[in-house]
Amino acid sequence: MKKIDYSKLKAVPESEDFAGKYEDESKIAELLVNNYFKSVSKLLSKIENVISAHEIGVGEGRSTMRLSKMVNNLTGSEFVKDLIPYAKKNNPNLKIFNESVYELKYENESVDLVFLLEVLEHLDYPELALDEIKRISKEYLILGVPREPLWRVLNMCRFKYTKDFGNTPGHLNHWSRKSIVKLIERKYGEVIAIESPVPWTIVLAKKYTN
Repeated sequence: MKKIDYSKLKAVPESEDFAGKYEDESKIAELLVNNYFKSVSKLLSKIENVISAHEIGVGEGRSTMRLSKMVNNLTGSEFVKDLIPYAKKNNPNLKIFNESVYELKYENESVDLVFLLEVLEHLDYPELALDEIKRISKEYLILGVPREPLWRVLNMCRFKYTKDFGNTPGHLNHWSRKSIVKLIERKYGEVIAIESPVPWTIVLAKKYTN
């Protein structure tokens, strides 16, 4: 695997607001986030025998709080060390630790299900991240990304990030529903199901067996 020089990454997760959507008190924001996790729950209903699950990029652990109610034996990890105490405070009964998506700490094929929710768009090397996730994954991946160009159009409609044509700061990659499916099927496995809660694409994939 390519050695990552972290000092040269374009992504600066320390400066990004990953908790913003959870702290937005508007009814629309609440509805969108609730619909997001309803979609995750629908995808989970399509798989069985998930004994262990791991969420990568937990941030402050807000998504982890919801996922822990859906699956057993969940662990989480986060690249930004300063966010780990917040994630642990929000999830006191879960194991949460520091790691890079490019250098995951689990052994080969040791986790039944991996969650990667709203992380891939922030990465300098999304394909390398999927390679590493495939290494530790025993079978399933649930991955969510903003659906483009809808994401940027909606930002423009609310006059957000207009100088960047609606691109959220920190989003280095942009996928339509079709292009994210193509990437996952090329790098990870078969796409079993797709949910499209506005304005995201969430995919359930099953790892290819060699």
